[in-house]
Amino acid sequence: MHYNNPIIPGFHPDPSICRVGDDYFLVNSSFEYFPGVPLFHSRDLIHWEQIGHCLTRTSQLDLRKAWKCNGIFAPTIRYHQGTFYMITTNVSSQGNFFVTTQDPYGEWSDPIWFQHRGIDPSLYFDDDGTVYMTGSHNEAGFGATGILQCQLDITTGQCLTEPRIIWQGTGGKGPEGPHLFKKDGLYYLLIAEGGTEYGHMVTIARSTSPWGPFESCPHNPILSHRSLDDAIQITGHGDFVEDQQGNWWMVCLAVRPNGYPPCHHLGRETFLTPITWTNDGWPIITGGRLKLVTEAPCLPSQLVPIFPARDDFDQPQLRPYWNFLRNPDMTRYSLSERPGWLQLRGSSSSIAGKGAVTWLGRRQEHFICRITTLLDFEPQIDGEEAGLIVRMDAQHHYEIAVTRLEGEQRIIARRTIGTLSAIVANVAFPAGPIQLGIDATHDLYTLTFTAVDQVEQILARGETRYLSTEVAGGFTGVYFAIYASGNGQECQTPAYFDWFDYQPGLE
Repeated sequence: MHYNNPIIPGFHPDPSICRVGDDYFLVNSSFEYFPGVPLFHSRDLIHWEQIGHCLTRTSQLDLRKAWKCNGIFAPTIRYHQGTFYMITTNVSSQGNFFVTTQDPYGEWSDPIWFQHRGIDPSLYFDDDGTVYMTGSHNEAGFGATGILQCQLDITTGQCLTEPRIIWQGTGGKGPEGPHLFKKDGLYYLLIAEGGTEYGHMVTIARSTSPWGPFESCPHNPILSHRSLDDAIQITGHGDFVEDQQGNWWMVCLAVRPNGYPPCHHLGRETFLTPITWTNDGWPIITGGRLKLVTEAPCLPSQLVPIFPARDDFDQPQLRPYWNFLRNPDMTRYSLSERPGWLQLRGSSSSIAGKGAVTWLGRRQEHFICRITTLLDFEPQIDGEEAGLIVRMDAQHHYEIAVTRLEGEQRIIARRTIGTLSAIVANVAFPAGPIQLGIDATHDLYTLTFTAVDQVEQILARGETRYLSTEVAGGFTGVYFAIYASGNGQECQTPAYFDWFDYQPGLE
């Protein structure tokens, strides 16, 4: 049998996984986006359904100071004696914490904070009841210097032992993302090294004690695509899981670069690979590297519900794939003010600002796709605008929007690349609903509009590479979003969106 990678496409980095009976649960980093830590469920490791987020309340997730690539880093999910634990770092707020639940489909607890001189905390529940917190040590900035560990009181968050370095990896920069687990009486320590760039890799060590000394695997790194001419790059940050049949698997992040020189704009995605074990107890990646199509002893296929391509905004709650940018002011969003439409009330914050932008987005998950929305908006004063945006970060985005310029209603296309930002096209447009669109290919975004009873018109284009990590920096991925903004003043008129349509194309 075979399956396709990535198993969760688009910006879904730093995967962590656990199994409870026949059920698998997986979480990803979410950085400056709210709600935080997307949560997925599967019964076959291949087909995944997003069932919600772990962090859905401001009391759990303070993103007010979360600028580019801040916020939530590298969560770990674990299950122990009827309780799920999700442990992570909010680098924009108080640091390291964990939340718990008995029902992963429901609400998670408020945070339990704990002291840790670093990021990427993970939990291991040992057979004798001891709980270990293992994380990356980076007391001064983000340059991790080793793997730090202590015993943790899982009810209070108190460190019960003095934290100490247990392994510094194999010499790659930034040892991070550790996971401690036990197999056949030995403690294994799985980590990422090499930085989250093209030197990324997965390494592993083992010991008879959770405190070490740790013996490095003789064939480290067990996974890296560095210096390979391959469609998959930046492989790293893995987590192991054993299935019901005794087979072992690893989920990890990787990217799919595009063009030359290669660049990636979809972000770091979640991949899956089978693991085998040597006779002397070391893990081997089947085939030696990740593949887009993988032959493996797969579990019986369990298809999951698929959301329809169009969201008509006719449900009382937003679908789980939607995100806000930082903590939203929910008084500016309404699904009931005009039934069947989503109302956005633009604030003074611009889409390039650091405030509570009125913005609702979902990840781009396919190189080729078509995004359309129907907007009804009549700006009353110059500067008010609402529309459709494709965004990597505050300084790298393209949008098509309805606005008011010099007293006249216009449709504009704007491109922002670093400090260069310009309206590259604009046309007059009378009042009334209008369809806005973005057609994505591997290399281009095409911005379109369609007036009632008229044919679709192209307003502008922009290259995908200028919204890539290689240009923009950071380590997130592209979003499509709808937004409203007064650009320095409160919008006098709300914007209404009738629907949002995401149509994947043939890759």
